[in-house]
Amino acid sequence: MHELVLREVLLQEAARLGLDQLEEDDRIEALFVREVRVREPDAQACLRYYQSQAARFSSGAMVEARHILFQVTASAPLDLVRQTAELILDELRLRPESFAALAGEYSNCPSGAVGGSLGQLGRGQCVPEFEELLFRLQSGELSGRLLETRFGLHIVQAERRIEGRQVPFDAVHEQLADELRRQSWQRALHQYLHILVGRASIEGVELEGADSPLVQ
Repeated sequence: MHELVLREVLLQEAARLGLDQLEEDDRIEALFVREVRVREPDAQACLRYYQSQAARFSSGAMVEARHILFQVTASAPLDLVRQTAELILDELRLRPESFAALAGEYSNCPSGAVGGSLGQLGRGQCVPEFEELLFRLQSGELSGRLLETRFGLHIVQAERRIEGRQVPFDAVHEQLADELRRQSWQRALHQYLHILVGRASIEGVELEGADSPLVQ
């Protein structure tokens, strides 16, 4: 419903600006091109972003990891699985040396048979949320919270880190510029939609609007 309302608001704004001679999707695209503008990220902005995301831009980094997977099924709903997983995580905080035994007893992953070991993992070898957590952990560090993925809930430990070689800034400059450009455009688009909704008269559907000028 919200998508339909936003689409109609955009089409009405396109008509107000004289863009109604185009097909509907083309009208909306033309409206965005005309009204949603962002500054090009300069080299300094890209460099700051690169420095803040340094761990992402390393080649060959690996982590020797292990985990305990608590799978969510129809017979084991999420709340029950989470309670069990939290108890095991508490136990590991007290007795970290019991990881392999607890993985063998509780993990729903085949790795449980080898103490939860996943071997050495590089970037791109596991789902993004698992990778993001794993590569933040230091050698021997246990995750401080449960990690939820589409496979279930995980307790994760980085047994050993192998640091990679830092990719030079010049090699990823264009990639960083594209990311910053996309982030800026998304923020500007979000605010533009808020402003249009704030101006519109909408009945029956509640949407958050704004009446402040567009900040870019």
